[in-house]
Amino acid sequence: MSKAKVGVSMFYCMGDSFNRMVKRLDTQETKHIELFDDATHDLNKDRIIQLREAAKSYGLTYSIHAPCSDINIGSIIKPMRNASLKRIKQSLINASVLDAKMWVFHPAQRTGVGPFYPDADFKAMCKSIELLYSQAEELGVNISLENMPGKYWFLMSTPEEFRRMYRETNLPLGITLDLGHANLEGQVQPFISELADKIVHIHASNNYGGDDQHNGVDDGNIDFVAFTDALKKIGYDKTVIVESITKVPQSITRLKQLLA
Repeated sequence: MSKAKVGVSMFYCMGDSFNRMVKRLDTQETKHIELFDDATHDLNKDRIIQLREAAKSYGLTYSIHAPCSDINIGSIIKPMRNASLKRIKQSLINASVLDAKMWVFHPAQRTGVGPFYPDADFKAMCKSIELLYSQAEELGVNISLENMPGKYWFLMSTPEEFRRMYRETNLPLGITLDLGHANLEGQVQPFISELADKIVHIHASNNYGGDDQHNGVDDGNIDFVAFTDALKKIGYDKTVIVESITKVPQSITRLKQLLA
């Protein structure tokens, strides 16, 4: 039986230069790398060439986290939503050129005027998802939507919201289960028990239920022994990406042990 693979997000070195991040790629204890196409690590033609060469030299496979800084695919202000879509559509193209195995994107974020327009942000988000899914199909890129914490004004923090999105879009869109985000909402077990067949990618970090700390997997109140046991029970055989910003090597080693 195939088992889950452990990878790592380069999110932990976002404060480094892009070139320094690239130099770190061959020092990881995994060949499954998630790149963050955002801020000072945003991708362009020259950087994609560097990354393709690194993948060939080190035997790497990539997934891509779409830009999320100042991005809102559910903005009820159409020019702002269109600007967000333009930016992340380019990221989808980047993922295609890099032969990325997965492209992960964030849902809509609520705004202060949202309560005056009930459901407008959700419906706008669904239209954006349909556009992104269509482009991904044309490019041959697998994509997935990440669950986010409602406490930070995001939509899609519960299985119920995902089920509603599926009803409104009728798309077989996969879920990137972010454990840290789910833990802030007390939703780790509900996602696994209710939407196991939709989970195609996982972000693993830990916290104590108050803030999205991105701790190492043993530093928080998420029970990773119970979690990895649950993954084995549902037959999850895809990638678990360490998205910690502390104790990254230890977290990779720990997850490999638990998933063995």
